[in-house]
Amino acid sequence: MQLIAGLSGRFASLGMAEWGMVLAAPFIGSFLGVVIRRLPDGVPMSWARSRCEECGTRLRPRDLAPIFSWLGARGRCRYCGARLGWFYPGVELAALAVALVSVAIDRGLWAWLDCLFGWWLLALGWIDLRRMLLPDVLTLPLIVAGLAAALWSPQDLVARALGAVLGYLSLAGTAFLYRRLRGREGLGGGDPKLFAAAGAWVGASALPSVLFLAASLALATAAVAIAAGHRLRRNSALPFGPFLALTSWLVYLFGPFYF
Repeated sequence: MQLIAGLSGRFASLGMAEWGMVLAAPFIGSFLGVVIRRLPDGVPMSWARSRCEECGTRLRPRDLAPIFSWLGARGRCRYCGARLGWFYPGVELAALAVALVSVAIDRGLWAWLDCLFGWWLLALGWIDLRRMLLPDVLTLPLIVAGLAAALWSPQDLVARALGAVLGYLSLAGTAFLYRRLRGREGLGGGDPKLFAAAGAWVGASALPSVLFLAASLALATAAVAIAAGHRLRRNSALPFGPFLALTSWLVYLFGPFYF
């Protein structure tokens, strides 16, 4: 009850900037959905998905309201009746969740930075989950953004720059050793860059927490998959990006833990 009362108080005290962030979140999620679907294939992106992907009918404004249009049409295209799936409303709800968590923890510029990092990681993690790919066009600017966010604090900037370097070298070195010892790839080429981006946002001292949590979640997911009847073979692959993305954001929000 105390937790609920505390959260109610936090949301009751939101300012216009924070409410604007929350209201904008589903629209940001809609754009992220377009990025996730189109960026890996090099398809041009736009801020609105203007046509039904099944019948090609040009969509009207009432068809483009995040979440509500999907609910109003009961998950189907209004024009051809094709099922629309959960992808877009799922990304929109995830983006909204990022905003709600951010404003529950921080205010003003800090909340916006929380959202920026969370939304960016949401796109990266979802792309990796769908395509086993972490595009450089998203990972490399995320490193720069993390360092830029610390420019007003020289001490923090040094820790983040060191985190970016160590993050990349640690996973790149691990991938190199695995490849030499086992004769096959163990990590994708984008994972070290994403870990470098994590270091640029959380600093070098927090990287062990990010990696430990990500590895633990990945192992737990594999265990659940095996328990559900999925057979994991020698060449089975599990994208590591979603786990790195989630734990990077959580450590950024709540801080590292120490063993």
